[in-house]
Amino acid sequence: MTLFIAMCVFSLTMSISPGPVNMVIVSSGASHGFRRTIPFVSGATIGFTLLLVVVGFWLMQFVSAYPVFLMYLELVGAAFIVYVGYKIASASPEISVAQQRTPTFVEGFLLQWLNPKAWIACASGAALFSSTHATLVAFVSVYFLICYLSLAAWAVLGDRVAVLLHSRLRIRIFNLTMGGMLIATAGYLIYAQVMRQMT
Repeated sequence: MTLFIAMCVFSLTMSISPGPVNMVIVSSGASHGFRRTIPFVSGATIGFTLLLVVVGFWLMQFVSAYPVFLMYLELVGAAFIVYVGYKIASASPEISVAQQRTPTFVEGFLLQWLNPKAWIACASGAALFSSTHATLVAFVSVYFLICYLSLAAWAVLGDRVAVLLHSRLRIRIFNLTMGGMLIATAGYLIYAQVMRQMT
């Protein structure tokens, strides 16, 4: 029972805390509504779960032996996050969401595989909850459910925020804020990587 609670707390903490995927979901929820954001949420959840399976069952030893892999992943992931942030920040502040493209299932899936936060969560989670195959399977199952509900909650938040966005100026400010937060996140990841290399 204690192990199950630990799995739930870890999964919830890592899933609900702000990150690149959550920010895209809030932005999409505000622009397109909850229902049209669900494919991205589904892609992000399934993408993360498969990443957790791969890391937990196969890549854990590789990542431990070659920590430089995570360094390069952070740099590539940060570049991709900057790109996503730019696309959000430069999005047209249209009131009609019909003219805007919604983020897709595939984009949600890929963003998790290029998201350093997801890799860190997978590596640390697998290290904590992979004492046996049965334990790891239980952890993956718990994480899938909690991750899906957490990301869906961010979509609901974005959908509710949309009520406040009644003008082009407000939408423009919201897009710039969300895109800027993503770019700042990527900047921090690069800065942290540089500082680690210098010490």
